[in-house]
Parts: sequence; structure tokens; C-alpha cells
Amino acid sequence: MSNPQIENNFKYHTPKPGQPEIYTEIREKAKELAELIDAKVPNSREKSLAMTNLEQAVMWANAAVARS
Repeated sequence: MSNPQIENNFKYHTPKPGQPEIYTEIREKAKELAELIDAKVPNSREKSLAMTNLEQAVMWANAAVARS
């Protein structure tokens, strides 16, 4: 018996109308924050982690849109 959550999480989700625009908006806002962090935060491990986690936030937000 297959788990529906696993099935949903590991399949390709063809973009539905309007979703590509949402992905773009999320990426643009995250890019604004990334540029602010890059300009204002000293180079450090913490800065690297902030950027990595921002990238992850974008990916998870986009996954939520795709999977819903």
C-alpha cells in the first residue's frame, strides 16, 4: 500500500496556471533579502548560513506551491 504523502512529495508536479508567477515572485523577494544580507552582513559562517537557509526557504516555499 502506497503512502499518499510520499507519492505526492516524490513526483513531478506540472506547473498549474499562475504557479510560475508565484515562483518568480518568491524568488525576487528572496533575492532582495539576499542582496541586503550580502551588502550589510560581514562575511562569516553566519552569513553563509543565512544565505543557505534563504535558498532553502525559497525551495520549500516553491515546493509547497507545487505540491498543493
